Amino acid sequence: MTFDTIIVGGGPAGSTVGSLLRKYDPAHRVLILEREQFPRDHVGESQLPLIGAILDEMGVWNKVEAAQFPIKIGATYRWGATPDLWNFEFVPNGNFRNEPRPGTYQGQRQLTAFQVDRAVYDHILLDHAKSLGCEVRQSTKVAKILTDHDRIEGLILEDGTQVNARHYVDASGASGLIRRAMGVETESPTSLRNIAIWDYWQNAEWAEKIGTGGTRVQVLSLGYGWIWFIPIGPTRTSIGLVLPAEYYKQSGLKPAEIYQRALAEEPRIRDLIQRATPEGKLASTNDWSYLAHRLTGENWFLVGDACGFADPILAAGMTLAHGSAREVAYSILALNRGQLDPVWIRQGYQESHSRRIHQHIRFADFWYSANGQFSDLIDHTQLIARDAGLDLSPEQAFQWLGTGGFANDDLGQASIGTYSLASVKRLTQLFTGSPASWQINGFNEFRIDQSGVTRELRPSYEAGEILETVSWVKDGKVLPITGPFRVVINAINHSSHLVDIQRFLIRDLAGRPEADSMYVACLHALEALVTEGWVRGKFNKRKALGLNLSMETESATVCFHILTAVSGSETSLDNNAESKI
Repeated sequence: MTFDTIIVGGGPAGSTVGSLLRKYDPAHRVLILEREQFPRDHVGESQLPLIGAILDEMGVWNKVEAAQFPIKIGATYRWGATPDLWNFEFVPNGNFRNEPRPGTYQGQRQLTAFQVDRAVYDHILLDHAKSLGCEVRQSTKVAKILTDHDRIEGLILEDGTQVNARHYVDASGASGLIRRAMGVETESPTSLRNIAIWDYWQNAEWAEKIGTGGTRVQVLSLGYGWIWFIPIGPTRTSIGLVLPAEYYKQSGLKPAEIYQRALAEEPRIRDLIQRATPEGKLASTNDWSYLAHRLTGENWFLVGDACGFADPILAAGMTLAHGSAREVAYSILALNRGQLDPVWIRQGYQESHSRRIHQHIRFADFWYSANGQFSDLIDHTQLIARDAGLDLSPEQAFQWLGTGGFANDDLGQASIGTYSLASVKRLTQLFTGSPASWQINGFNEFRIDQSGVTRELRPSYEAGEILETVSWVKDGKVLPITGPFRVVINAINHSSHLVDIQRFLIRDLAGRPEADSMYVACLHALEALVTEGWVRGKFNKRKALGLNLSMETESATVCFHILTAVSGSETSLDNNAESKI
């Protein structure tokens, strides 16, 4: 009854850990303990594109695709300062091509996501982990966790059996069985206190049918909350209501009553469910964001919702679950190899994933602040900024919250809360009604500012191994020297002049797949580097004109033009002179 790793919880996070451990080390003995019997319903059905790469790495993407889940190509919102509907697109230009299914993980499918029926999806993943050699025990509860200070000595199951392992992983969701046993406290770094109420419906109309199986989730703001509408199968739809807990208490209504009232009040939803039937599985939960103080100990890790939870407005829960599970699997493999410092491995996971959850919580606050019914959160953003060492007015903090932290959300990506820098600028424009601007527009010379910079090795995760990646650290900010950041820094070190930088980038990216999108990513990286003070820009009147990046609205689709002036004449940087995000 001894294993290399025991995973408590058989949901997506637990299955991801188990599958990747077995993929990269087929001799690794894995036990997955799941208290329920699959299939079973679970909330949290809307995914983000980042998950696709992890499913592909696990070797399960084709199995998920074969289940014919709706393809998520973006989302339709009624949110912020405008009462109009606007779309957020995953596929450039919103041009999702009609392709036969089941498809393969290539081309446009690498840019999209799934909307999954968790009863089916979770079962597929758990069965896949089992097919790779994980021992899976369902309907098995952990009765007791044996501990010695910060170390787990074993688990006692409900039937009295004791199981032991070198490593333990808490994938038990919000229950946090290991987290609680190890005395790890949580904090809620937000003033949001929402609850969620939901049910599943049969035969609701899809708001949009795009190509073969493509659609957008619907996120529609009400005066006191918002509704999600997520098709998760050909005939099944998840419909939920999120609203402040205090409003719910003051309403005096039962969950079913306030849920039905909300659906009747929202005209778009009302039309979509005219001929639909609820399954009668109404459920509710506290929807409060939280973050665990520690994510790892001497021989244990937390993954998924055991680590923390960010409000579902960003649909980030599944991404955080799969992403944290992947990093923990890599961490356990590295610990077993014994080639890297164990403290460094654990600290790297603790810092990166804690920061990631916290940024998602902050960005969720930004979304709610943008909604007229949550105006009190605009003042709350000032407190968030002060925690980051910034003395800003509420309005300034609101702008900062929507445009900060781009260089260290994920290694090599200029993003926050899984949204690209350009996307966040567009969202800020939508939310505030003020034009979004690009700092790099006014410059044609750029220089690296290394004052106060120290260099540290931070973990990056590739092909089953943890790599030691150089990062710059200054004033609590971290810049990973990888991906587009590395390319841009090399270009600036080659020459400070914009024209030479552009030529360097074009040469460096020539011949690479998706070279145009990589060029866009480099511009995002340059903007993030300037915004956060890693690079200083100036305008030299004796040199050619600078960049002229602009934001443009077309049916509220997030997009921007990339134009430059080389030798005094504007020239398109791609075939269309436009790239939609």
